[in-house]
Amino acid sequence: MIPDIYSPATDRYDNGMAYRCCGRSGILLPAISLGLWHNFGDVNPLANSLAMAHYAFDHGITHFDLANNYGPSYGSAEETFGQIMKKSFLPYRDELFISTKAGHDMWRGPYGEWGSRKHLMASLDQSLKRMNLDYVDIFYSHRYDPDTPLEETLQTLVDIVRQGKALYVGISKYPKDKAEFAYRYLEERDVHCLLYQGRYNLFNREPEQEGILRQAQDNGTGFIAFSPLAQGLLTDRYLNGIPEGSRMSHNAFLKKDTLTPATLQRIKALNAVAARRGQTLAEMALAWLLKDEAVTSVIVGASSVAQLADNLKAIGNTAFTQEELEEINNI
Repeated sequence: MIPDIYSPATDRYDNGMAYRCCGRSGILLPAISLGLWHNFGDVNPLANSLAMAHYAFDHGITHFDLANNYGPSYGSAEETFGQIMKKSFLPYRDELFISTKAGHDMWRGPYGEWGSRKHLMASLDQSLKRMNLDYVDIFYSHRYDPDTPLEETLQTLVDIVRQGKALYVGISKYPKDKAEFAYRYLEERDVHCLLYQGRYNLFNREPEQEGILRQAQDNGTGFIAFSPLAQGLLTDRYLNGIPEGSRMSHNAFLKKDTLTPATLQRIKALNAVAARRGQTLAEMALAWLLKDEAVTSVIVGASSVAQLADNLKAIGNTAFTQEELEEINNI
């Protein structure tokens, strides 16, 4: 049977999605973006990836976040997205904001990772081919490289924009002092740093504690949070132990020893607060991030349409009372 040609929902911009200004720019990003880390690789059925991508766009998610080595296997998330582009999204390319990154392990040998000009240029060329794109909307330096002069990494970002391979650039997981250097270097060359991408959730508050969130805001740079649900810890999935088939059950990126008795107690306490707010724990965890206008968007890594639908409900209630905030901070 030949699948139907995809036609997106006509009300996709009028069904509840909120859009936020990205720093000092004309870009508006959806409050919730879809990340394609461990849910769009070649180990997952294309039909499931298509269903999630369609549902996301139908509900106002215009931003899809990738990286060169997302999968597994490396590159397969971009390949899957490339198929989705050809099958569904090509007529709507100008409605989409697509990101990719380079800097982590990708291929063998001395040029397969980190922040050299050779790695970043080669990686982006590969990514564009995999995704069937002429350009990405934003390209990130995925991590600070202590062994490559920062000027080399940043000048490569500048040149990538000038070559038309990316419209904007960003940095991810940079220490605060290196981020400050990056902001200045890029600005002096008329290539504003559009986004800082950092790990930020109820269990990991380093961006606010280290001043990275405020620094980005002062620079006119948007902040986009990844791992907003702490890889699933901030959901109801682990309230009663480790279910079979869950990310923690594989003991890879999310280790079983992460779920200590103290952590489980915190999860249950937060779940109780969420229940009183009429939200699931995942909804509240996302809403807690979105309460702050300094957070431009949060990247969710849903593995099913049902999970994505639950996550989108967070947009409906991002207001917290002072009492709720104090209770959450004390958990």
